[in-house]
Amino acid sequence: MSKTWRIYILALLSFLVGTSEYIIAGILDKISDSMHISLVAAGQLITVFSLVYALGTPIIMAFTSGWNRKKLLLYALGLFILANILAFIMPGFGLFVSARVLMALGAGVVVVTSLSIAAMIAPSGRQASAIATVIMGFTASLIVGVPLGRMVATAYNWKVVFGGIGALGLLAIVVIALTIPALQSEAAIPLRKQLALLKSPKIAIGLAVSFFWLGGYSIAYTYISPFLLSITGMSEKTLSTALFAFGIASLVGSKLGGFSTDRWGVQRTLRSGMLLHMITLVLLTLAAHSPIIVFPLLLLWSFSAWSSGPTQQYNLVTLAPESSGIMLSLNSSVMQLAMAAGAGIGGVVVSQISLTAVTWMGAIGVGIALVITTLSSRQSTAAKPVITGSSQRV
Repeated sequence: MSKTWRIYILALLSFLVGTSEYIIAGILDKISDSMHISLVAAGQLITVFSLVYALGTPIIMAFTSGWNRKKLLLYALGLFILANILAFIMPGFGLFVSARVLMALGAGVVVVTSLSIAAMIAPSGRQASAIATVIMGFTASLIVGVPLGRMVATAYNWKVVFGGIGALGLLAIVVIALTIPALQSEAAIPLRKQLALLKSPKIAIGLAVSFFWLGGYSIAYTYISPFLLSITGMSEKTLSTALFAFGIASLVGSKLGGFSTDRWGVQRTLRSGMLLHMITLVLLTLAAHSPIIVFPLLLLWSFSAWSSGPTQQYNLVTLAPESSGIMLSLNSSVMQLAMAAGAGIGGVVVSQISLTAVTWMGAIGVGIALVITTLSSRQSTAAKPVITGSSQRV
């Protein structure tokens, strides 16, 4: 099997993991109804998953740094599969939360190890492309996984989604065992060295941008399904279509965000994307009861939100080019913490204010990220030479 196909297999793993994480937002109302819990309690499933993913993954990766990468991937995938099967068969909210904890531990290690293997097996000079392909699996989970999961949950039962992910995982573990070569790990990077980067003010500020940008997004996205069903009045069929279109818009936004970064630079792309992101969330609040207006606003929201993704990744790498791997790992953990915080804050907003308020509260989070970006832009410009045109491409 060619190296390219092996990398696509790793991307499919990323798709399964991404679907298992994001699907909760797509079926939140169904979990709430079937388990007889509040939307707020159901929303904390995202908080638990993201917290365990963010805090557990770096620790596990540090302790298993000497392991063969294929062996680690198979063990982590096995844990991920077991967790999905348990989520499918075990009754009750408490047991489902336990399954989500195991799922997050397995998912985090699967993704990080897949990225590592992709870089190792990629042809010379194509490592970045291989990593981008694996990351695209996550994007595909928003485009295909979440709306497909919603349709399956509507036609059958929401737990069938996790049973399906578990079954596909079993198939994947066989394919991985047969196609991925045994690879020794690279030199381990101690957690102390990883966390030492946080002492740099410019890096701490850069990660703060990631936290507030994605945290604001998560406040609103966690409750997107009940918001569209209860507040906007969308039908079940329209909701599935909206979730699919939302995913497509995220892909377009990510692609154009990368193009804009190359053409107009990091700061202009970040500021314009976050400004549009914030404005769109405010407009969603104002037009919440009109499906005709909300639908295009959803597309604009997803487009603007994800246009900041590749730009922010590139921005962080330029802050510490000699430690790019560590920076991307730290950013991944910060983004998961942001998802957890956003889901938690969203739950407080829904219980203490209203479901409608999640969009404008999300706008506040994005607004904070925009302010931080704007205030730090002069310092960033002074700290490194201005790069324009094709010379900025990575």
